[in-house]
Amino acid sequence: MTGKNAVELFDRWLASGREVAVVGLGKSGVSATLLLRSYGIPVYGSDNGIGAAQEAWARTLREAGANVGIGGHDLERIKRSAAVVVAPGVPPDVPALATARQAGLEIHAEVDIGFLALRGTRCIGITGTNGKTTTTSLIAHVLTTAGVRTETAGNIGRPLCDVALMNEPPEWLALELSSFQLHDAPNLAPAIGVLTNLAPNHLDRYSTLDEYYGDKALLFRNATSSSYWVTNADDAVVERMTRELAGRRVRFSLQGRSDAWFDRAGGTLMLGDNTVLPRSELPLLGDHNVANALAAVLVGACVGCVPAAMAVGLRSFRAIPHRMEPVREVNGVLWINDSKSTNITSTEVAIAALDRTFVLLLGGRHKGERYSRLAELLRDRCRAVVAYGEAGPMIEEDLSTSLKVVPGGSFEDVLVKAGGLARPGDAVLLSPACSSYDMFRNYEERGDRFRSLVEAL
Repeated sequence: MTGKNAVELFDRWLASGREVAVVGLGKSGVSATLLLRSYGIPVYGSDNGIGAAQEAWARTLREAGANVGIGGHDLERIKRSAAVVVAPGVPPDVPALATARQAGLEIHAEVDIGFLALRGTRCIGITGTNGKTTTTSLIAHVLTTAGVRTETAGNIGRPLCDVALMNEPPEWLALELSSFQLHDAPNLAPAIGVLTNLAPNHLDRYSTLDEYYGDKALLFRNATSSSYWVTNADDAVVERMTRELAGRRVRFSLQGRSDAWFDRAGGTLMLGDNTVLPRSELPLLGDHNVANALAAVLVGACVGCVPAAMAVGLRSFRAIPHRMEPVREVNGVLWINDSKSTNITSTEVAIAALDRTFVLLLGGRHKGERYSRLAELLRDRCRAVVAYGEAGPMIEEDLSTSLKVVPGGSFEDVLVKAGGLARPGDAVLLSPACSSYDMFRNYEERGDRFRSLVEAL
């Protein structure tokens, strides 16, 4: 199905005699360029960065016959293109994309052309504000252990175009989708879609909350009567967004009986009337991970997996790095790496998952929401907040009237101060509620640095 659509689109681009411009390289841009070149389409790929990584990407793409520019974008060349493919990390207001829009060019996300080029693989599209990566990984793991050949791609780290280039693609693909990717993916039509939750995020990039939610809703733009939607019954915004969808909608809940639900009194994860797994056997911290597991169970049921087979996958799943990842316990203090929590809602979820007093490491680059929202949640169990990075002064301003807030300097200094504040039986939680770009290249580097410093204690 999708392969035919790709041929139609790619043939049109090829027949135009013009280049397709790929804006932003990295893994996604490189993969998109290689896919287009495999169809014989001329490509101009460009990236603003300059360095060893960019030089390596350029060499790879030139060997594949693409034209490449690094250190900037040739706007006149982009204006003459047949279409533009954009990597997910490229902001929508950069001059290269503004030029494309002014010229009336089609703009496609890398996932859009990757989806069209898939051969025989069915997609499970997963989006939401929080829990996307864990849910994507859980789905793939549960299906794989149940005997269904499944892989992951998308925002989780592997470009979808890589999968489209495989000689033997998987039966199913768990595809993590950010709002940025959905914005430019008009052809994306997952067989199964999952919406984990919705909360304010990326207000440094979106002018309004409705604009952000609008991009999330694009997961459903190609819904048909054969679509299958897994949604969060406990989230009022999700309920409003998905109530009138075409296709079949099934829901998961932590608060009451649903298609998949948490029987809190019995301590079990349920699929309708059937027990899937005792909560004690799910090796993940927090109610939010119970919700993620329930979403995976509903996907598995749609694919045809039975509860006993799915329970095997849930039992053997392990925490993903940087997502409520216990690093080690030192002198009775548990150090937890939740570097992926880059917004206030995800930090709230992390706090709710803890069952002990804790020191919270909060800071980085501000993303648009004030931190005072955390004050009531922190009041009873948070021993202290160590505030650091560009957002440090704002965190102090928002929280210091109701909590002990200690300013941190370097990241090493942050951990030293946290260690001095924590007591045996406490946790030290890195859940920054901010992006990492003031001090690190990404949240992974921040989490890796946290882990290495803790290992050295």
